[in-house]
Amino acid sequence: MIDFHCHLDLYPEPSRVISAADKAGIYVLSVTTTPKAWRKTSSLASNAKRIRTALGLHPQLAHERLSELPLFEALLPEAKYVGEIGLDGSAEWRAHSGAQRQAFETILKLCARNGGRVLSIHSRGAVDEVLGCLRSEPDAGVAIFHWFSGSAAQLRRAIDQNCWFSVGPAMLRSAKGRAIISAMPRNRLVTETDGPFATQGNRCLEPTDSWQAVRGLASIWQTPESDVVTALTENLRRLGSH
Repeated sequence: MIDFHCHLDLYPEPSRVISAADKAGIYVLSVTTTPKAWRKTSSLASNAKRIRTALGLHPQLAHERLSELPLFEALLPEAKYVGEIGLDGSAEWRAHSGAQRQAFETILKLCARNGGRVLSIHSRGAVDEVLGCLRSEPDAGVAIFHWFSGSAAQLRRAIDQNCWFSVGPAMLRSAKGRAIISAMPRNRLVTETDGPFATQGNRCLEPTDSWQAVRGLASIWQTPESDVVTALTENLRRLGSH
């Protein structure tokens, strides 16, 4: 199983979540929200063979953390994966769009200069803007839209720009989410949970819940779960080769 976007450092008991994921053999991309969090978050899973830590600067924190961009640049050579990065155009965060864009554009330029990275991208309410930034930096790497919530037309544009997507149980619960997922290329898709932010009832989703996304994809694709696992594993292998 694969959880290509979760925040291991933000769980109340990270060590328990990491141990459970490691025991279950789940491949995890642990994203961070600030450059300062990357070193400590990496150390949390230093003994877990299938967990990688992404270097991030979340758009909702960009206006407070622009001063950490030099640290991001210094750490980038050590990080194969970058995330969570991107833009957030929702009403609550629109006032900080300038800082968000400065951070995102700087990070994409840094990634391009360093040979490209696998990027886990936040795009809520800002898909067109994110795609524009990616178009301006074609060497930044492989862009993976985390929890894509744009329109069908925006999805087609993202597909045309060779973007990937990570989808989780929370996205699969809504009719809109399932419709979007059904239009995504199967060979450019991986699963995620977005825990601990995504929940199920009163419980935070964890990497071990990624099987729910596999089950949901099997229903949408009308194919056995074993075939979904095979396809996702091949997708992950291709991502790892970048």
